[in-house]
Amino acid sequence: MADIHPTALVAEGAKIGAGVKIGPYCSVGAEVELGDNVELVSHVVVEGRTTIGRGTRIFPFASIGHPPQDQKYSGEKSVLQIGEDNVIRENVTMNPGTSGGGMITRVGDRGLFMAGSHVAHDCVVGNNVILANNATLAGHVEAGDFAIFGGLSAVQQFVRIGAHAMIGGMSGVESDVIPYGSVLGNRAHLGGLNIIGLKRRNFSREQIHALRNAYRMLFAEEGTLQERMEDVAELFKDHGEVMEIVTFIRGATRSICTPKA
Repeated sequence: MADIHPTALVAEGAKIGAGVKIGPYCSVGAEVELGDNVELVSHVVVEGRTTIGRGTRIFPFASIGHPPQDQKYSGEKSVLQIGEDNVIRENVTMNPGTSGGGMITRVGDRGLFMAGSHVAHDCVVGNNVILANNATLAGHVEAGDFAIFGGLSAVQQFVRIGAHAMIGGMSGVESDVIPYGSVLGNRAHLGGLNIIGLKRRNFSREQIHALRNAYRMLFAEEGTLQERMEDVAELFKDHGEVMEIVTFIRGATRSICTPKA
């Protein structure tokens, strides 16, 4: 049975799972679906065709599922899909998709979205992602598993952030960031690999060593990036983490974030 505070407004038609807690002055729209054990602490608004997975906890004044901040949006019935066991802190905003982006915004499981962070329309956010305070993802951004976004960072629309990447605080990201990369700066540049993150996630010495060697080859001064990438692909073809980077670069449709000259 759900625990719904008498001051909360839950529209007829909303699907409320077992063990859901809806605190004071929350508002839940008619097309919302809350999975088992979801908690809306207080003053949370969830609207639109929004699904929130089991065990996710949302804190006061979060705005989830309201129409996208996109002038091309014309009221299409798009979707916001949020996974399980996320923590969504105060004043977070997440918007559904648009017809220009597949009609869906997806957020994975076990993410931490700190106060004031924003996930825009048509984003695809992986599992175990962290957005620190006031970090913002513009429309159509892709963020891989375990990516971390420092406070006040901003990612331009259509940028891809690879798995296990680290975005430094107050960085503006205009280009794709390779998996395992670490970027920083006003207009972000690649500063190396996210070695601390890899150690915390128990990557082996051998895996980290291979990534370091591949990184040095990829961003050496000789030849073109394409030539260096093909050399890395041949030398490290049996190293899964390095090949993730190679595959990511091969799939690029925009510039890749590189080190400073």
